[in-house]
Amino acid sequence: MSDRNIYLKTIPVHEAVAVAIAALDREKLVKPENIPVHEALNRVTSEAVRARCSSPTYHSAAMDGYAVKSDTTFSAREGQPIELIKNDTCIAVNTGNALPDGMDAIIMIENIVDNGDTISIESPSFPWQHVRRIGEDIVATEMLLPRNHTISAFDIGALLSAGIYDIKVHEKIRMTFIPTGDEILPFADRPTPSAGEVIESNSQVFRALSLGLGIEFTATSPVRDRKDLLVKSVETALNNSHIVVIGAGSSAGSKDFTSKVISQIGSLLVHGIAIMPGKPTVLGTAKNKLLVGAPGYPVSAVVCFEDILTPVISWLSGKTAPEREKVQVRLARRTPSNPGMEEIIRLAVGKVGNGYTGVPLARGAGMITTLTKAQGFTRVPAGSEGIELNELVEVELFSDKQNLKNIIMHVGSHDNTLDLLGDILMGAETPIRLVSTHAGSMGGITALKNDVALFAGSHLFAPESGDFNFPFLDIYLPDLDVTVINLAIRHQGFIVPKGNPLKITGIESLRDGSINFINRQRGAGTRILFDYHLEKAKIDSESVKGYNREEFTHMAVAANVLTGTADCGLGIYAAAKALNLDFIPLANERYDLIIPDKYMHDTRIISLVNLLKSDEIKEAIKSLGGYEITMTGKTMKPGMGLG
Repeated sequence: MSDRNIYLKTIPVHEAVAVAIAALDREKLVKPENIPVHEALNRVTSEAVRARCSSPTYHSAAMDGYAVKSDTTFSAREGQPIELIKNDTCIAVNTGNALPDGMDAIIMIENIVDNGDTISIESPSFPWQHVRRIGEDIVATEMLLPRNHTISAFDIGALLSAGIYDIKVHEKIRMTFIPTGDEILPFADRPTPSAGEVIESNSQVFRALSLGLGIEFTATSPVRDRKDLLVKSVETALNNSHIVVIGAGSSAGSKDFTSKVISQIGSLLVHGIAIMPGKPTVLGTAKNKLLVGAPGYPVSAVVCFEDILTPVISWLSGKTAPEREKVQVRLARRTPSNPGMEEIIRLAVGKVGNGYTGVPLARGAGMITTLTKAQGFTRVPAGSEGIELNELVEVELFSDKQNLKNIIMHVGSHDNTLDLLGDILMGAETPIRLVSTHAGSMGGITALKNDVALFAGSHLFAPESGDFNFPFLDIYLPDLDVTVINLAIRHQGFIVPKGNPLKITGIESLRDGSINFINRQRGAGTRILFDYHLEKAKIDSESVKGYNREEFTHMAVAANVLTGTADCGLGIYAAAKALNLDFIPLANERYDLIIPDKYMHDTRIISLVNLLKSDEIKEAIKSLGGYEITMTGKTMKPGMGLG
């Protein structure tokens, strides 16, 4: 009999949230507590709050000047002033002073003439002019705040003004996160993982997200893959938590004990939600507390927190669930999706022309860096087969929409120098964030054609002319005026393990199919360069072992070689150097940035062009190794080749 779990019927996210809320008794679970008002920021009232004192508690002067009895001033006219006697028919007051007995108005100091023992005025006052009356702001016994109100900085001022020094609020929601897995290494030990080991990080992602919701968060030490140990850990956590989250172990593997533990301790409510990533989410209850099985893959875990936990936590806290700012974004690439399940697509988003453009990022649930690179995400409905190129979609942003104006969108060939550009641009007086999508040189040209990027990196070589990029621009962008600026001349070659154990000498070493090669994706300039040299050497691509295995960056190619997944791959010297691998030169090539002329006056592009001409970027590129900077920052013309 199999030890693997079988998913219960997956249900939509909103149904899973509703099931969890229906299973909890909030009134019994979340208790009220008294805390000092001055420490109550962002806490939630558990009952209505009524004023103990009025504010102000007395009639007071709202201006500096003289207090008067208004009916003694009615005869004053411009050109026909009247005199009032100090400390008799008028009394000097400062703002905030109590209104003297018998007086009902204040004349501002600017509107009097001081005669020594008297003052003269040329306009009458009226009852209660410039006077703050008792209870003008707050009247004792009136309701200041209703229940389930999130207390702001201004509320604190109002409460103290009304003589309220302690307030009854809902206790903070307490969450305990239990990491699980034999392969998990505690991050606090600062480990260097070996094969089969993973540094635990999901607990700290949950901690950071929890802080934004005002949660008291605790994480335990990792629990090994033993059901009895997990049961004990969950039972302990239930004693002082409203929510217990079991990290990983929620999927269908033989060591995924979460659903079984929840069933043993309490009631299993949901095993699987109809969303990708995030499907393996598990929900249950025990002792009127919420038990959650969060997926192990980090992006799935984040979806579990934001789509399931956040609305439940907000309900428990008496708060409205937070909403992200949304914008309409034009999709830069067709993105298919499997119908039957909602899918979340992470996007790099920036302002291009008069609107916003979104480039879909990698969709793997284990790729946490796609969240660091993304500016937002869109949701593909369960009944949809995907999103078409240039289709407008609603995107939920990770930060304020205003930040998008300082993003410069690049689509094109990957190069390590782009990271240098991005770092220096972010250090500018007005920081600019470079968002780069690695779609290959042809992908970059296509992006410019579709007007979904501000610039593209390209290193396409045309053997017929010996030139770079311009022959392809003539073919694919005949109607778009562009400026081409060189970033660097870079060295391409074969990346091989340290010491070159297989004695690879160059393209000829691939002829007999004994070398396990890793290729770049179709449309990449590196792929086109490789195909050119295969043809030149009269080597059939079918005979190259691994020809159809593709990676999207030079660093990914180098990583394959480092880990032994491949014996070699074609890439830039800088990638080999970064991972301490050996390098066999094949060719030098020109890596240019292609910028539509219509964007040359965009302030972000101006900053980029100025940087390309600077000594700072030239020295930074030179330090990487494997680059020549003789043409860096120069505007290229057809036929310039390698200069």
